[in-house]
Amino acid sequence: MAFDRRLFNVVLLGLAFMLVFTAFQTMGNIQKTIIESIKNDNLKKNDTSFDGDGYVSLSIIYAVMSILNWAAPSVITVIGPNFAMLFGGITYVLFIMSFLIPRTWLLYFASVVIGAGAAVIWTGQGNYLTLNSTQATVSRNSGIFWAMLQLSMFIGNLFVYFKFKGLDSIDEDTRNVVIWTLSGIGIAGLVVMVLLPRPKKTSQIDIPEEVQQTPIEALKGAVKLFFTNDMLLLSITFLYTGLELGFFSGVYSSCIGFTKNFSNPKELVGLSGIFIGLGEVLGGAAFGILGSKTIKWGRDPIVIAGFIVHVISFFLIFLNLPNNSPFNDTNDGAIITSNAELAIFCSFLLGFGDSCFNTQIYSILGGVYSNNSASAFAIFKFTQSVAAAICFGYSTALNLYGQLGILLVLAICGTASFVIVEWKVKKEALAKSVHDNASSEGSEKAAF
Repeated sequence: MAFDRRLFNVVLLGLAFMLVFTAFQTMGNIQKTIIESIKNDNLKKNDTSFDGDGYVSLSIIYAVMSILNWAAPSVITVIGPNFAMLFGGITYVLFIMSFLIPRTWLLYFASVVIGAGAAVIWTGQGNYLTLNSTQATVSRNSGIFWAMLQLSMFIGNLFVYFKFKGLDSIDEDTRNVVIWTLSGIGIAGLVVMVLLPRPKKTSQIDIPEEVQQTPIEALKGAVKLFFTNDMLLLSITFLYTGLELGFFSGVYSSCIGFTKNFSNPKELVGLSGIFIGLGEVLGGAAFGILGSKTIKWGRDPIVIAGFIVHVISFFLIFLNLPNNSPFNDTNDGAIITSNAELAIFCSFLLGFGDSCFNTQIYSILGGVYSNNSASAFAIFKFTQSVAAAICFGYSTALNLYGQLGILLVLAICGTASFVIVEWKVKKEALAKSVHDNASSEGSEKAAF
């Protein structure tokens, strides 16, 4: 079998992101818990100087990311995807290390810095993935990348689970061990990013026109693309993925950790992250392995399946967790007796449903918008990060039931809008196929 350099590049890309996001996604999952433990330790010393909020920090990250995403295509045209991803990865490591010095101003400043890095790392990633794909391999490559990326949730939170096991509160020594370990893993990811081969500019779905654009042309192109009918429809799907990203990556595990009716709520925070990651990995691996088959069926059945899985998880969470669990430790009861196994099962459902949406978004952007992938992925991350920022913003005040209601409404709208675009893509592909066949037959008759 011939060596597939492009597949190797995609696997290397997945490894780099797996390491960097083992660090960051784990930190995001435990950030609220870590910050509250710092405050509790400080209170024992009569020190109230640190009053940072995990939800506010995450909201700042995604707000800055959303704004700067518009500049990301211009950055890609100047420095290329490799340097863009490396710069972004460095900001992730710096953000994690900022928790070694708990200062309110430093937390929020680091949140701004990582927001800038996130804008370029994800646009660069989408561009790099597209440059190493063809129409036939884009779904497979998206699934492989997504599965490897989401291994980060599994690996990082497995480590946190054992570090937090049996602890009622997270002491300073434990926090520092976790932060240094995650920082080291993130640095290893940066090393892999340095080794990423530069993608060739010629392929079946390469984008030479995009590479030749000036930064201003790239920005204008991104704005113009955003206001097309199909992209506006897809943006509703992007909004939903941003809201549910905020919910499962920063809110849900915190809700579990704050529910005192569980026997060991703090160690369940790490376990929740593990099962979110497990759902993500299984979904991504399945769609990667079956990529050649799912592209024939279309992307809509997978997105609809993700919608059904998420609705089930929202209903079970509604029954299982207290309404005020997003805010702080609570002894309040839920509609049913809170069950730890059910809570962790919902973590798995959230992760699996998220992989259904995101792998198919990567597939449709990499396939349909292959000639303008940097702008398409910038729009995706802009819209998604705006929604995530909104989610973390209202999470500081809105109870669990209200958040679940918003997610349900957006899930319905986002799924419907994606299906509409996918059906249009299928219809256009069918019409093109019929036209090509007719032209081929006409040419054969002319030859006779």
